Amino acid sequence: MKKETFFLTFVVAGMLTYLQACKGSSTPTEEELPDEISYNFDIRPILSDKCLACHGPDANKRQAGLRLDDPVSAFAALKENPSAHALVAGKPSMSEVFLRITTKDTSKVMPPKESNLTLSPREVSLIERWIEQGAKYEKHWAFVAPKKAALPEVDNEKWVKNEIDYFVLQKQEQKGLTPNDEADKERLLKRVSLDLVGLPPTLKTMEGFLADNSPNAYEKVVDELLKNPSYGEKMAIYWLDLARYADSHGYQDDGYRTQWPWRDWVIHALNKNMPYDQFVTWQLAGDYLPSPANDPENKEHLLATGFNRNHKITEEGGVIPEEYRISYVTDRNDLFGKAFLGLTMECAHCHDHKYDPFSQKDYYQLFAFFNNVNEVGIESVIGGPETYAKKPLMQISNQDVKSILKFINKPDTNGLIVSVMTDLDTVRKTHILRRGSYDAPGDVVEPNAPNIILPFNKNYPKNRLGLAKWLFDKKNPLTARVFVNQIWQEFFGKGIVKTTGDFGMQGELPSNPALLDWLAVDLMEHNWNIKRLVKQIVMSATYRQSAVVSPEKLAADPDNIYLARAPRYRIHAEFVRDVVLSSSGLLVRTIGGPSVKPYQPPGLWEGATSGRGLLSMYVQDHGNQLYRRGMYTLIKRTVPPPMLTIFDASTRDMCEVKRLRTNTPLQALIMLNDPTVLEASRVLAAKLLEEKSATKEKITKAFRLIVCRKPTENEVEILESYYQKELKKLNPTRAEKALAVGEYPIPVQMDKVQLAALMRIVNTIYNLEETLMKT
Repeated sequence: MKKETFFLTFVVAGMLTYLQACKGSSTPTEEELPDEISYNFDIRPILSDKCLACHGPDANKRQAGLRLDDPVSAFAALKENPSAHALVAGKPSMSEVFLRITTKDTSKVMPPKESNLTLSPREVSLIERWIEQGAKYEKHWAFVAPKKAALPEVDNEKWVKNEIDYFVLQKQEQKGLTPNDEADKERLLKRVSLDLVGLPPTLKTMEGFLADNSPNAYEKVVDELLKNPSYGEKMAIYWLDLARYADSHGYQDDGYRTQWPWRDWVIHALNKNMPYDQFVTWQLAGDYLPSPANDPENKEHLLATGFNRNHKITEEGGVIPEEYRISYVTDRNDLFGKAFLGLTMECAHCHDHKYDPFSQKDYYQLFAFFNNVNEVGIESVIGGPETYAKKPLMQISNQDVKSILKFINKPDTNGLIVSVMTDLDTVRKTHILRRGSYDAPGDVVEPNAPNIILPFNKNYPKNRLGLAKWLFDKKNPLTARVFVNQIWQEFFGKGIVKTTGDFGMQGELPSNPALLDWLAVDLMEHNWNIKRLVKQIVMSATYRQSAVVSPEKLAADPDNIYLARAPRYRIHAEFVRDVVLSSSGLLVRTIGGPSVKPYQPPGLWEGATSGRGLLSMYVQDHGNQLYRRGMYTLIKRTVPPPMLTIFDASTRDMCEVKRLRTNTPLQALIMLNDPTVLEASRVLAAKLLEEKSATKEKITKAFRLIVCRKPTENEVEILESYYQKELKKLNPTRAEKALAVGEYPIPVQMDKVQLAALMRIVNTIYNLEETLMKT
């Protein structure tokens, strides 16, 4: 080919590519738009992102007196031009909304130029067609009670294991995707074990599952894991994040607190499969429940209410008591909205919500339910045991632990106190706080729930027990959806609604609305049974898929929205520690009890607080306390445990329903240098050296214990070659230095060079990406 011809061909090809790109960014064709435009799924997201800041629920920020989230306002004559209307059903050319988003006049175009917001051609076309079709409004999807749709028809019924799969497969088939095959037994066992108990399977469990060829082999494993006491520990982690559990009060003094008996109760409740409605009602209003026959003082109900006393509490002198008391009530109110309703109620603290239909009055009516607690803003000063809990509180005696509260792991005979919820005998007035300021009280309001969600039943008491009844009313559109979504997130890495804490106008739309609603209704129909829901999820073909991703699937669905493969992501921070301790044999499996202080770099606490109280200096624990599960590591709010923080654990400052997931070099450095990881490597290496087996067998066993599968021949060869190199490189002095980590004793008469060499092999396996990944 001549140069001129090649150049011309290149130019033409480039022009065609450019024209194709231009075509792709032009006004969408008829085929690209839905036949029937949905306000909820097509129009409302556009309005929420581009319009409602100025034309939404917030009356103080509203422009031109126009609300586009309200059809009454949107169809009414415009205040500034009575002859015009924002929307005229069926007539885009007469609708000011359409005229203003398509005008070339920069002084009139909407959104205004100074907002730096623009509508894409597709968004403009969607609005045009919506108006043509009558501009029909719909109640926000999350405020409509869920309905249990019939199972959808699918082509590949043989793949389906349970109802979940019908909904997932339907979406996949609509998008031209096909599901992955089931994961191999080893990877599936590791996945379900990490998901249900937060620990890797034992070699005995691996061998048993691999040898069991019965049709229900997997279900037998699932049932055993659900009965395992470690299930409650694993499932409690997400609840501790949500409840902002910590072992210190927060703020500058950050004194010690004893809320861990409440954590013991959570583990106990989850293990005995307490129904979700009861689980939450006890925590919201246990002090209002009648006393059980075997508990005349109502102590277990009362202990459960520690949930709403986990928030930060100041002990600093010179503060304004009412300011901090209001902040405590605000914390409880915001948690209720985020954790149970999946709504950003906190946005209405100072003014009407800008996007969701909640007024500031709605916020303070809900606030009133939590405003009657018999507490003060500042109590005592940092000091002795009397400050470990703040009034109102309950005392737990040794007799209580022997009888009513047997699930509490109380290791000594000292007195134990826990902060709980009890209300005043008289009703404290609740005011709307102007601009949200504690010292600017406005109108008095009564306790009430947002009507837009569900009117508060007049037969319910106007206290926290009545609020719990409202929350679990079968007509409440949010409670079951929000909980199901949180549990789904625990197993798939993200919820069906990606914005777990925001089901409002600014939140993401559900990726599979029919599945979300089916699961929500099914949960309610089966008495809010948590373990049943969990088993449904892990027994599904959707969950059991391989995590292998082809280039085609990665291109078609990079975020795995349609679940045509199993998700692949790193396990939570606490479970990183648990995997290391469990696989090495160091893990102490005692459940519950006070939090512990394992290895930590020196000097972190000393410069971070006022220098008063038990937590002014870090005094490391010893013995078995060094080898407890990650969930029992003491959390000091001002200086959270560094290993957990680096792996994205919650600081527990506030309610958190979804952890961030980052990848930083610090995570690799932890696995390479953390004393717990190095000590576990040494201990496992010593156990392997004590066995009468060949080097390859030792490496294979270490690999299986840690990665939970049999290594390939190539992997064993690489690790064995590394071991031989380390044997040659190490001498007794260097070996002693490498082994000088951790407090667990080294077996006497053991060859230190061999131990140090094998320790490095084990540490290498701990540093494999696959070790900490759920695949």
